[in-house]
Amino acid sequence: MSQYDFRTPRLYVDEPLRSGAEVVLDRDRASYLFNVLRLGAGDAVLLFNGRDGEWRGAVAVAGKRGGALTIGEQTRVQPVPGSVHLLFAPLKHARLDYLVQKAVEMGAARIQPVMTRHTQVARVNSDRMRANVVEAAQQCGVLSLAEVGEPVAFERLCATLAPERLVVFCDEDADVTDPVAALRGAPHHAGVAMVVGPEGGFSEEERAALVKRGNVVRLSLGPRILRADTAAVAALSLVQAVLGDWR
Repeated sequence: MSQYDFRTPRLYVDEPLRSGAEVVLDRDRASYLFNVLRLGAGDAVLLFNGRDGEWRGAVAVAGKRGGALTIGEQTRVQPVPGSVHLLFAPLKHARLDYLVQKAVEMGAARIQPVMTRHTQVARVNSDRMRANVVEAAQQCGVLSLAEVGEPVAFERLCATLAPERLVVFCDEDADVTDPVAALRGAPHHAGVAMVVGPEGGFSEEERAALVKRGNVVRLSLGPRILRADTAAVAALSLVQAVLGDWR
């Protein structure tokens, strides 16, 4: 990661970013900058949209119900998208919020809910997940926004996974004493799909379907039973350190 400005507030915008352009603020964004952050005319703001890198802007107009920013120079170029996808059984609100936020911080490029036999949540608020993606990226200097997939049934997922993508299957029954060595021995692949099950675990049929797929690494996460959100963060750490962009 290039040198990063930790002190200047960051704001996600959907508009194209280029030097000399103006970003008109709606009421919500104006309230965040002027009421919450207490910015005023001339104050600096870093802008990103998930496509054009990061740009330095300045408050041109600060109003109670709106405002405008002018865009200056680019501070960071847009990075190459990551190749790690997180596939997980949905959790209840607070833990799902945590999982999505941490997945963004850890560099996941796609966040995909998967409905398994033992999933305890019947409905997923995709808009809330996307809002968490934006908030985490905004707060942590992330420039690429993780794609949020609509929930899919486990059976459909297995049928649609690209064969060239390595599946890292977090399986508490895996006979693995060294997860780092297991990942280092992974076959050639084009990206990683990391699969984390529900707190009730995968069914035997689901486990068998993943194992027989091919291009799979079964990964045990140690001697302790982890919550599903903790397991996802632990596994993402291992994957990014051995196969991802931490190398």
